[in-house]
Amino acid sequence: MNRPIRIILAKPGLDGHDRGAKVLAAAFRDAGMEVIYLGLRQTPEMIVDAAIQEDADVIALSILSGAHMTIFPRVLDFMKKNELGDVLLTGGGIIPEKDMETLKKKGVGKLFGPGTPTNEAIEYISKWVSENRR
Repeated sequence: MNRPIRIILAKPGLDGHDRGAKVLAAAFRDAGMEVIYLGLRQTPEMIVDAAIQEDADVIALSILSGAHMTIFPRVLDFMKKNELGDVLLTGGGIIPEKDMETLKKKGVGKLFGPGTPTNEAIEYISKWVSENRR
């Protein structure tokens, strides 16, 4: 299958700051990826439902609210319940390194902090999808 990488990009919870997510959406599009930006205040259920409907390869969450230790595991749980083992869950925001490691052990992909060059996320996603797409 040689279609573009499809990414669900969302701002879960009550976090209202979405400039970074919009910058990433533009960078992903410029790299040839299809981006479905769900916008602000998305629930884990809404995000996973959108990934199913859109046949997404990647779910990318932007979390600046400090709720990452709740939201990422909940999205991962809904992904498992819906058998989305071939979809990458990644994201970024204000996430301490220790929490990134804990989330990685639970099955979350690489997480990116503020100031990470967009090409790092693009390269990571591209490599993951090329190795894991069904």
